Amino acid sequence: QVQLVESGGGLVQAGGSLRLSCVASGRTFSRYAMGWFRQAPGKEREFVAHISWSGGTTYYADSVKGRFTISRDNAKNTVYLQMNSLKPEDTAVYYCAAADTRGVVRVRTYEYDYWGQGTQVTVSS
Repeated sequence: QVQLVESGGGLVQAGGSLRLSCVASGRTFSRYAMGWFRQAPGKEREFVAHISWSGGTTYYADSVKGRFTISRDNAKNTVYLQMNSLKPEDTAVYYCAAADTRGVVRVRTYEYDYWGQGTQVTVSS
């Protein structure tokens, strides 16, 4: 079992930045690939970014490529999402998730085994 707790959300103006954190507890963090997803009101949860267990592989949704950066610190059991040049359309609840897998990029919600409770990001225009 893995518990995930996100933080760092908030209200920011368009063009601003936020850094989300997700701290994991429970089983060995480094065995899990990690992902960030987001869900806007009335929309399905969508993939944002993925990072492999080692941090050596990252993958992004086209909508955030070049603006968001996913990273992890296995010594701190933490995954981060640095979000720059934020747009109003980035407004959503952001979730981190853990996938007990190695080697394959995971972009679908059903491919992840554990989820955090989410943190709200609101970008004003």
